[in-house]
Amino acid sequence: MALVTTPAVVLQTYRYSETSKVVRLATRELGVQSAIAKGALRPKSRFGAGLELLSEGSAQLYFREARELHTLGAFDLANLRRDLAADVGRFAGATVLAEVMLKMAPPAPLPAAYDAFTAALDALAGAAPDAIDAAGVRGIWLLLGVLGFEPSLGTCVRDGTTIDPDGRDPVTFSVAEGGVACPTCAPAPPLTRLPRQAYRDLLVLNDAAADLPRLDAPHAAAHRRLVARFVRHHFGEAGALSALDFWERRAWSPTPSTPVPSAAS
Repeated sequence: MALVTTPAVVLQTYRYSETSKVVRLATRELGVQSAIAKGALRPKSRFGAGLELLSEGSAQLYFREARELHTLGAFDLANLRRDLAADVGRFAGATVLAEVMLKMAPPAPLPAAYDAFTAALDALAGAAPDAIDAAGVRGIWLLLGVLGFEPSLGTCVRDGTTIDPDGRDPVTFSVAEGGVACPTCAPAPPLTRLPRQAYRDLLVLNDAAADLPRLDAPHAAAHRRLVARFVRHHFGEAGALSALDFWERRAWSPTPSTPVPSAAS
């Protein structure tokens, strides 16, 4: 058994006994891991209020290679991320990021995934009110890329032909094949035909260094649906993705009456 200290974010918690609970953690040094926090439910627990969803800190794990459940020795809280909880849209996007980490990240060291995850949470927290959806979409795409599911956007997914972002015709995007296709290689349905502006916005949403695109409500909804379909396809297992469903539908808001463009069809 080794004592490992690592930056960590709480992805999920559930009761284990009358006094303890299990926490699922995204850690920088060990990937996604499960640990029992003994005594966490006692009124004077040494963990205090630190083990809340999306809280970030330094975790001390008694780690054994052959076990799936480890022991959490301490969690030194650094950030409760209450700025996310204060806004439903920010929190919904953040819980999707947590769900992607929980379902798709490995139980093995992948520091780049942890860094992409926490950077996305920070970007959501700092996004202007009219850019929250775009920040969430970008965070999910960038996290997927680090986890090995980066879409092919600049070149055809089949033959490598360069796609001109300044062209006029719609661009074919195949969720199943993992990216865009040139007119010669356009795959059989189901597929999405992205208007050129939607394609250019998708390029920007996958570029961490670019300014976020300005997306009105219908176009933001289209991009939410596109990345949500991509996640569901590449998740590769049966089962609900409840946070993704809630965020994709923007279930906390009235349904917009404006028709959604073909990018989400």
